[in-house]
Amino acid sequence: MTDNPLHWPPENPWTAAPDDALWSHPGSNIVLDFHGDPARAAVTVLSDGNHHMALEEALRDFSRMHPEMNGVFYLTLPPGLLLQIFKRGAVRIGNLRLQLTPHVLISPPGLFESLAPSGRLSGHAPFMRSRGNVLLVRKGNPKAIHDIGSLYGDDLRLFISNPRTETASHSVYRETLLRLCGARGMDVAAMSDMLDGVDGRVFYGQTIHHREAPQALASERADAAILYYHLALRYTRVFPELFEIAALDGGDPQPAPSPWNVTSRFHAGVVGDGGQWGGELLRHLMSPQVTDIYHSHGLLRPDE
Repeated sequence: MTDNPLHWPPENPWTAAPDDALWSHPGSNIVLDFHGDPARAAVTVLSDGNHHMALEEALRDFSRMHPEMNGVFYLTLPPGLLLQIFKRGAVRIGNLRLQLTPHVLISPPGLFESLAPSGRLSGHAPFMRSRGNVLLVRKGNPKAIHDIGSLYGDDLRLFISNPRTETASHSVYRETLLRLCGARGMDVAAMSDMLDGVDGRVFYGQTIHHREAPQALASERADAAILYYHLALRYTRVFPELFEIAALDGGDPQPAPSPWNVTSRFHAGVVGDGGQWGGELLRHLMSPQVTDIYHSHGLLRPDE
């Protein structure tokens, strides 16, 4: 096993000043899912994290369209963390504490429903959806993982998001694996036991699986990870020398519509009056331009 910390590329919806002081260390202190300047930004966005690569591009375009705006500050975190931040109005990152007033929220619809009694939301609408789920493996596929049947191997460790801290993604991944096992006449109980950690072959993430999954593979703590297709696609693009995709059904890496491959849906809405820019940003997110951006990253509009 090796630590082998991943060196993530910058994810900024703005052009960074060349003389900015830059500090981070991938093996100890680094903040990846907080983007922008919270003190100056004209609009603050709380978003679930798995489509962060597409959201970055959409927000960059919005910033370019409105040069008079001071910029966007956005978080890309699991829904459970977003809920806590929304309710408490603050978040702590190590020894740093930020007070936040969100203008736009993007998340699975269940989060909007749980926040509806607060009276702070101005409604929400379907935004995007995933295409389904795949397996991410190390480049060259050293364990010869070609489909779901490979996951039954005694020496294989599977990464999956945490069932307590990332309930939304974990339930999608788990249901996909169990449905496909059933459709193929495989041992569903054995797969369920593995996912429950009975035999020690499952490796759970802690809180942010869209960062932890590729790190688990790069560090050889897991041999495969079940992920949304668009996340796996992102990793093969930014770390092409490290990862490749294996389809759960042994077919095309891009999942086709299927009753067993469960998809996720995301809604978007304005918080309160949205401030000066929240409503305009929401209109941009629903535009054909943003549709094309999300398509390029492996996601779809809900009606597609």
